Amino acid sequence: MNLILASASARRAELLTAAGFTFRMVAADVDETAHPGEGPDEYVRRVARAKAHTVRDRLNTNDAAILGADTTVVLSGEMLGKPADPADAARMLRALSGATHEVLTGVVLLAGGREDIEVVCSRVRFIPLSPEEIDWYIASGEPDGKAGAYGIQGRAARFVERIEGSWSNVVGLPVATVYQMLQRAGA
Repeated sequence: MNLILASASARRAELLTAAGFTFRMVAADVDETAHPGEGPDEYVRRVARAKAHTVRDRLNTNDAAILGADTTVVLSGEMLGKPADPADAARMLRALSGATHEVLTGVVLLAGGREDIEVVCSRVRFIPLSPEEIDWYIASGEPDGKAGAYGIQGRAARFVERIEGSWSNVVGLPVATVYQMLQRAGA
């Protein structure tokens, strides 16, 4: 059974490749706007599911294993999505400074006529950040397009004091969970 990653995310592709998976990527262009009153868990499930179903419907296939995922950062109940601009990135990084936050990834696998959905949560603690560190990091361009305005696999690694849970989940795809889901599906 062929594996299709319903994403254009280079980070997710790198994680799957590093873990030895063979797959192809098909971008899933879906609306990632949170619905009013929608909690983080519900949000990542819905968006990951929309990505997987959009790609399955576009390819008109039931013969492939289609993997959809969506990640959000949550601090004190507030979802921190991708920053709109540098000022928004600075706001997020100030909020994360010296605090512990959660990274939730919804993962959906469509395979063998069934749908498997999981949400994985990792907890990340940042060291306190100075205004200069925040400015330096924003100037690097790394916060662009990343939930919570940081990428743990890059320069922001220096800000991470502790992780509880899956490191790959914080990057954007909990690889061990994906492996288990594929095993359950017989893929």
